[in-house]
Amino acid sequence: MPDAMIPNLQTRGQPAFEQMSTSETSALIAQARALQRAAHAGTTQPLLKGKNLGLLCASDDDADALLFRRAATELGAHVSHIRPSLSEASTAQEVAHTARMLGRLYDAVECQGMPLALVRRMGEAAGVPVFGGIATAGHPTARLVEQLEGGSRIAENRRFVLQASLLSSIA
Repeated sequence: MPDAMIPNLQTRGQPAFEQMSTSETSALIAQARALQRAAHAGTTQPLLKGKNLGLLCASDDDADALLFRRAATELGAHVSHIRPSLSEASTAQEVAHTARMLGRLYDAVECQGMPLALVRRMGEAAGVPVFGGIATAGHPTARLVEQLEGGSRIAENRRFVLQASLLSSIA
């Protein structure tokens, strides 16, 4: 299911989703549609098998955390919950050290409920994709849900868009 046309958002940093070109957006939607068709046919593949993702948030039973976990694990990834200890008041050294450590442990990190400036600082040092609420309704990819057709509910379509986003950044 991976497609060479899917944008590699890993190398473009956190603002990549906000700055996607029309062709990148189309490729992401095409990937989400392919994932949607596979799910409906019962042929979802473990495309993220062997990947370890960190979920940095206060509560891992929040709806956004559950969406992230489900989207990633359906693709074969392992997701670990990490309680955040950094804040905007954290020193640059603390942020960099923590980000580098997370980058050694995980293939990507999702940060929920954290200031975007802090997430960006972490992303600069981690060496892996660091997402700022990619599973939240306020993330730029959430607006792509409307472009998926079919009888899927909005929540299901959000999961497919999230999965396509993860694949474009991690796989």
